[in-house]
Amino acid sequence: MRLGALEAGGTKMVCAIGNEKGQIFERITLPTKAPDITMPEIVEWFRTREINALGIGCFGPINLETSSPSYGHIMTTPKVFWQGFDIVGYFKRAIKTPDGHRLPIGFDTDVNAACLGEATFGAAKDVDSSIYITVGTGVGVGIITKNQLHHGMLHPEAGHMLIEREKDDNYTGICSYHRTPYSCLEGLASGPAIEARWGERPENLAGNHNVWELEAHYLAQALTNYILILSPKRIILGGGVMKQSSLYPMIREKTYELLNNYIPLPPAEEYIVPPGLGDDQGILGAIQLACLAN
Repeated sequence: MRLGALEAGGTKMVCAIGNEKGQIFERITLPTKAPDITMPEIVEWFRTREINALGIGCFGPINLETSSPSYGHIMTTPKVFWQGFDIVGYFKRAIKTPDGHRLPIGFDTDVNAACLGEATFGAAKDVDSSIYITVGTGVGVGIITKNQLHHGMLHPEAGHMLIEREKDDNYTGICSYHRTPYSCLEGLASGPAIEARWGERPENLAGNHNVWELEAHYLAQALTNYILILSPKRIILGGGVMKQSSLYPMIREKTYELLNNYIPLPPAEEYIVPPGLGDDQGILGAIQLACLAN
């Protein structure tokens, strides 16, 4: 069975062909431009490869309510050309299966897809509940409970959890929705927030302990709340900011300090972990979405 996968991001679109075992046969990366430019290129690439199903992990917010007339649409994204775009419907109209039937399509957020990839093939494959947090251009959280991706009124937007600013941090936050006094995690701890606060890109600040001490402080606050609310059996931290590997022990220590032995926890090194799939969790999760849809 040939499964198509699309990791639809704000700056790039990753397309791949794989199978249910998590093998990737081929892939391409295209820049994310306006839909009328990007989508025909993607469709043509998949159409010539005769796929049996397609999985899409997409930037959002997106409509995941299958009974809604706007199911499969991208919603109020800051990427204005994509606002309201019917990405699922576009593929359904444009591509058929090799035997001429309607193409099965699995659809979820990019970070839920990444969480699914890690749960199926990576660092959380031995547990039935986990969260995947990406800390990069934004902060996103994917959630799996009892082997099911979490959806509710919408989908998890836990990167916008409100947190307490450090008293000596005068930066108001980069999120236009949640600024002082109600700052959110993405506004204070994303890559662009680090750059705006310190005047340098995160990768150029590796030797500045104060940067990562503050970053760990904010991420630990969020992790503490996620643990108390969701009780995940594993937490995976990924994304570009987490390439700063010294963050992991700092976050573990601060999270366990904040929890203060209130609940029993596994050893921190086994509980708060880096991704097991490198940078492939999103595309492998999209492959699994296709598998589940077929």
